[in-house]
Amino acid sequence: MPEIMFAGPVGRLEGRYHHSSDEDAPLALILHPHPLHGGTMNNRITYTMYRSFQKMGFSVLRYNSRGVGRSQGRYDGGNGEISDAAAALDWMQSINPNATALWIAGYSFGAFVGMQLLMRRPEVTGWISVAPPANHYDFGFLAPCPCGGLMIAGDADNLVPEPEVRKLVDKLNTQKGVEVDYRIFNGADHVFANHAEHVSEAIEHHVNLCQQHAPLMLAAD
Repeated sequence: MPEIMFAGPVGRLEGRYHHSSDEDAPLALILHPHPLHGGTMNNRITYTMYRSFQKMGFSVLRYNSRGVGRSQGRYDGGNGEISDAAAALDWMQSINPNATALWIAGYSFGAFVGMQLLMRRPEVTGWISVAPPANHYDFGFLAPCPCGGLMIAGDADNLVPEPEVRKLVDKLNTQKGVEVDYRIFNGADHVFANHAEHVSEAIEHHVNLCQQHAPLMLAAD
């Protein structure tokens, strides 16, 4: 789990990167929660997502956005953080030119940033959004959403009530060619205390299903 520093839009960004031994391995970018509320790349759920992709053989990067940890700059209300995510993706792609797939996984504020990045990068093949803050941000930019993914919510989440996430899921599922795998964890609050293992299992199950179907889709094309 080497420590890395790479160039961001307003200075150096700090990250942790796992490089797969397979030069054709898929890539995963992991995005942390809100930096003004203690969100860092070492957040428990952020780390859980990182480890899940690592176990599945991905090359995977998690990083601190501007102003967090040793990353330079300061919080920019979301816009600059999207640029940071794009820089992180550029860095990872530059050393993995043969990657077979690309996933974005974000938790809370990181889910919002990740979905914004999804709309800017057509090469993304899958996404994970854990507790996307549908009651705090307008996700109307997902029109149309380029591909399906996995959304996870807790039914005891007081910061992002599950019905708000369900509304977003239902809206996305009306779009042609988009299917959102929606999973609700009973008793889970916003920090998913005692549910990290369930998050990991859901991610691995969803990603493995998608990877199994991908060859079939390519053959059909």
